[in-house]
Amino acid sequence: MLIASTFLLWIVVAVLAIAVLALARQVGVLHERIAPMGALVTDAGPRAGDMAPHVHATTLDGAALAIGPGHMGTRNTLLMFIAPDCPVCKKVAPLAKAVATAENLDLVFVGDGEDSAIRAMVDRYKLGGHPFANSASIGLAFHVGKLPYGVLIRPDGIIASKGLVSSREHLESLMIADETGFSSAQAYLKSLNGKVAA
Repeated sequence: MLIASTFLLWIVVAVLAIAVLALARQVGVLHERIAPMGALVTDAGPRAGDMAPHVHATTLDGAALAIGPGHMGTRNTLLMFIAPDCPVCKKVAPLAKAVATAENLDLVFVGDGEDSAIRAMVDRYKLGGHPFANSASIGLAFHVGKLPYGVLIRPDGIIASKGLVSSREHLESLMIADETGFSSAQAYLKSLNGKVAA
């Protein structure tokens, strides 16, 4: 009786070991198929590679702000669209500051809302070192429908990349898209799938 139960126990252990190995293999397959995604690009508005639209606005400090060809600085500019009532924006705004410093970018925050709420957000998250335009016209020109949204513009006024951003990785993917020549992480993955199919 003892020998039979020991034999059955070993069979159960062997079956469990095979099941664990099979599950580990499936996790590995899933890991390969799920690639890290960058900023989610929407189809609306000007695309990467297009000239940025000409837009004029005033910052919270009263300074004139011009966006578009002939108005950009000598470095890439990140337009960061945020709002005081957006919980993810509160997390992304400080990340955008850190990424802009690390990547040597000009950073411009753009909002659309009550002036007092936006000023409170600037004070709370210490965004005062960067221009902040409370202007619906900029969002309309770039067809921004959801927040937080980033648009990377080159010094010549061409849109390098754009998309919804909710993490540091998404923000960094905008710069990587510009460096690699792909408009987005999705375009890069599509090119890889094309190579595999060929």
